[in-house]
Amino acid sequence: MPRDRNRGPGARPAPAGSPQIKETTVEFVNLTPHPICIRTTADGFAVDLTIAPSGQVARVAQHPSQTLHLAGFPVPVVSAPRFGAVEGLPEPEGGVAYIVSGLVLAHVPSDRGDVFAPATGPKDGAVRDADGRIVAVTRLVSAVL
Repeated sequence: MPRDRNRGPGARPAPAGSPQIKETTVEFVNLTPHPICIRTTADGFAVDLTIAPSGQVARVAQHPSQTLHLAGFPVPVVSAPRFGAVEGLPEPEGGVAYIVSGLVLAHVPSDRGDVFAPATGPKDGAVRDADGRIVAVTRLVSAVL
């Protein structure tokens, strides 16, 4: 099945005096079921890069938990979910970066520098609509830095 790839922004030199960060141009493959919009700037203008879902979704296996009854009454108490291995994440491929959910990223091996999640935390600068829904992110989270 062909993948829907979207080219990310090109590399730009870092401003003088800033820390040296390796910049590369990669193709993003969105392994979530939703379009991911990344708001960035180019030549002083805001640019929205939307990465369409590839049709393949990376997930974390969830193991069933035990259901109990509370104090002899038929009130089911379900334990917190237990998660297993990541499923649906391709092997590393040169020049390709994968976008996954934050839950998947939390379970990705720490040596996978090609896997990112949208940064949606309260201080991550996510762009929200009037109803508080995220419409764009301004950065990505990596398990490796």
